[in-house]
Amino acid sequence: MRQTLTQIYEARVAEGRLRADPAQHAILPILESLRQWLEENPVRKTGLFAGLFAKPVQPPKGLYLWGGVGRGKSMVMDLFVEHLALPAKRRVHFHAFMQEIHRGMHEARKRGVDDALKPVADAVARDVRLLAFDEIQITDITDAMIVGRLFQLLMDQGVVIVTTSNREPEELYKNGLNRALFLPFIAFVRENFIVHELQSPHDYRQHRLQGAQVYFHPAGRSGAAIDAIWADLSGGTPGETLRLPVNGREVELPHFANGVARATFWDLCAKPLGPGDYLAIAQAVRVLILEDVPQLSAANYNEAKRFVTLIDALYEAKVKLICSAADVPERLYAEGTGAFEFERTASRLREMQDAAWGKTE
Repeated sequence: MRQTLTQIYEARVAEGRLRADPAQHAILPILESLRQWLEENPVRKTGLFAGLFAKPVQPPKGLYLWGGVGRGKSMVMDLFVEHLALPAKRRVHFHAFMQEIHRGMHEARKRGVDDALKPVADAVARDVRLLAFDEIQITDITDAMIVGRLFQLLMDQGVVIVTTSNREPEELYKNGLNRALFLPFIAFVRENFIVHELQSPHDYRQHRLQGAQVYFHPAGRSGAAIDAIWADLSGGTPGETLRLPVNGREVELPHFANGVARATFWDLCAKPLGPGDYLAIAQAVRVLILEDVPQLSAANYNEAKRFVTLIDALYEAKVKLICSAADVPERLYAEGTGAFEFERTASRLREMQDAAWGKTE
């Protein structure tokens, strides 16, 4: 007999896999309703005579689920996607999806297409019935200018959208460039989505790291521990590549899932990245797992400078850092040009190991 999402959730609580949370429990009937509708309407009617003799099926409203960091928004959405008996479904991080859209539009423009967004949206709608976005946030003007019409095009073709966010709709793209042009999207969300705040008092992501070791040295011996932390925070998924737009180019994080990114020192500090790139990373992630920080000195001065800039950006943004390095912070940069300036970075690395460190909103 088919179990409802509520029954599945309660079974996991009984097994000790989840901690009972009334706020999470309250959202499950809404997701169950969407699940039932999608399974009863797995494909949209297409073709010359579609809708000619019958009234087209009207999709239900989407769901915009928002709340504080680590409250379980991604978990309940993943529960919904996992137990939805529908092949035409996709769960993707919002940043990664928007990069696909921008690449598709670029290709369409090269073919001379005037309305570059429409063929890209049409291609998405052909492949999926459900789009589940994790962590929608608008920080880029190009995203702000197209997201409203993109959602409209997708929903007009029967795509159901479920999304999580750390902010209520009115807080999206706050203080952004030309924000007045973005305001119609907020009205669109209010009209076409069930907007629900998940008001859990518990930060489960922070709870999982509470009291746990987050700085490992020497780096070569910490692989298994880092793997275990990644598996726990990512929900056991390999993650996806996250590409962040910065000044007309892309900054790449090799692994990203549930607001957690994983990269090596060489991924982020051996490339010619600057403050803007590290600020974009700090805005996009809640936890960064940074591996294989080497011994720093005048011999790798440029890489060391980038590491300092990265740590500054993470520190100011209150990003939780899990790090494997060649030595303890105070001995990472022991001598040579830049050693004195590194003392502040070492102090910050110590402070960021505190159990209470990290974003709270």
